Amino acid sequence: MTAVIEARGLTKRFNDNTVVREIDFSVSPAQCFGFLGPNGAGKTTTLRMILGQSPLSAGSLSVFGLSVPRHGSKVRKRMGVVPQTDNLDPDFTVVENLRMYGAYFDLRGDGLARRIDELLEFVELADRAHVKISTLSGGMRRRLTIARALINDPELVVLDEPTTGLDPQARHMIWARLRDLRQSGKTLLLTTHYMEEAERLCDDLVIMDHGQIVDQGSPPQLIQRHVEKEVVEIREAATVANGLLDSLSGCRTEWVGDTFYCYTDDARPVVAQIDGIDKLVFLHRPANLEDVFLKLTGRDLKD
Repeated sequence: MTAVIEARGLTKRFNDNTVVREIDFSVSPAQCFGFLGPNGAGKTTTLRMILGQSPLSAGSLSVFGLSVPRHGSKVRKRMGVVPQTDNLDPDFTVVENLRMYGAYFDLRGDGLARRIDELLEFVELADRAHVKISTLSGGMRRRLTIARALINDPELVVLDEPTTGLDPQARHMIWARLRDLRQSGKTLLLTTHYMEEAERLCDDLVIMDHGQIVDQGSPPQLIQRHVEKEVVEIREAATVANGLLDSLSGCRTEWVGDTFYCYTDDARPVVAQIDGIDKLVFLHRPANLEDVFLKLTGRDLKD
């Protein structure tokens, strides 16, 4: 199976600053592939190289088997892009935004009109076709941006933090549409800061830090590889007798602020020991991708 995207030794330098360091990855057809990492990890720079917007400093990169950025214009005709921030034209209606964007791909006439109707139905905006952008909610604008990215029926859809700032209802609706796209055979490339989003959507993902890939795999593989099966969080743990926390055996423990984390493959003995203690607030949950992310990239703020 030919990879949609293939990167080998991909490197990007700005003067003496190396922001992407010899990374290797490949994206298979009809999968959702994710990039996770703290701010400054190199995710956006990697996307810009894939989009042909930034030249490589070293290594090789191909999309659809075509070298990038040498064949950037050919590659872009076969992809759709959902940028991190909305850049819809506020002076145009919903339909006019889609019609104008379709013209960039030489789409016109009845064929474009049918495509617009299909996309508005797909993102549940058919009843808003002739309203101005300023009247749309944030979730509606994101759905329209996704529809716009699909106007040319792309093989690859690049989504840069597609649900940032949206309420849970809008986020879940967009997740459903992205799953529909993947099931229809389209390849999705996703960057996100929402671990739940990556866990729900991604078939495979890389975690980046300091310009390097620190690990790659499916969300279940990464969870199994790096963290224990269960987590017990004890809130406001500074008020709990230290002797109690010290007595919790069979755990990998960590303090974050006033929260005490206990990571274990079997939390039943821990829960039995602390359950019922007056005023103690705790959460017992399965380990998730956020636990992996924080273990691999650290908890310190990175601006």
